Amino acid sequence: MTENPSDPSPVASRNGIDRLLRIMARLRDRDHGCPWDIEQDFATIAPYTVEEAYEVADAIDRDDLPGLKDELGDLLLQVVFHAQMARERGAFDFGDVVQAICDKMVRRHPHVFGEARTGDAQAQARQWEAVKRAERAAAGEQDDSALAGIARGLPEWQRALKLQSRAARTGFEWTDPRPLIAKLHEEVEEVRAELAEQAGGRDGNDEAGKRRLREEIGDVLFVCANLARHAKVDVGTALRHANLKFERRFRMMESLAKADGTDFASLSLSQQEAYWRRAKQAERRAG
Repeated sequence: MTENPSDPSPVASRNGIDRLLRIMARLRDRDHGCPWDIEQDFATIAPYTVEEAYEVADAIDRDDLPGLKDELGDLLLQVVFHAQMARERGAFDFGDVVQAICDKMVRRHPHVFGEARTGDAQAQARQWEAVKRAERAAAGEQDDSALAGIARGLPEWQRALKLQSRAARTGFEWTDPRPLIAKLHEEVEEVRAELAEQAGGRDGNDEAGKRRLREEIGDVLFVCANLARHAKVDVGTALRHANLKFERRFRMMESLAKADGTDFASLSLSQQEAYWRRAKQAERRAG
């Protein structure tokens, strides 16, 4: 696809990127830059990069397009920040980052940019994985597992979904969610049994007890992620909504208690639960 010479947007975009690159270079300038920016490295900036990605997702979840514009800018700044630090080391620069992703997109879409043909989205996903396996082999990677290449730095719920999806492509998959419901009950029962054993005298405070309980609860969470995937529910979105709902109801409980002249934190659990029920009822009436 060629650019339309009468369309000023590509030039404007390039000028904007060039300006951002100059701003980042100035911030990192050892003599005239910002002390905070100068002190950072890849490891210290990485958490901000992850945070900005989540803020992009939050703006999308709220359908806040002006906010999305700002958050995408913040995320772009993270890319520019990392590229500037790499440039200072002589490793690569922003142009190399852009070139690499352009080459990757063309390489992984032979049905768009080449002669290959694909039928549907599922066939395209299989083709994508085949290209990725070929890339890993060309890079000398020896791991030929279906699970190869899944980043360990992902949030664990995302990594769980990727592991499950990759395994499913080999046929290791239930055909519907009903067995997963049974599996979830089984895993919850194992958590209950472990808690009962610890309460019955087996020491749950030692490292072995903590490890057993962690593993059993981990199994529950893993099955929950798999159930969401089967139901085509995004785990991150579902959890964000659950968090928002809890926060909304908790704040309403505090407000109701305050309106009654009561300090919420001083109430017993049963009294607090009564406010929780009132908050839920008020929410139902409002919605």
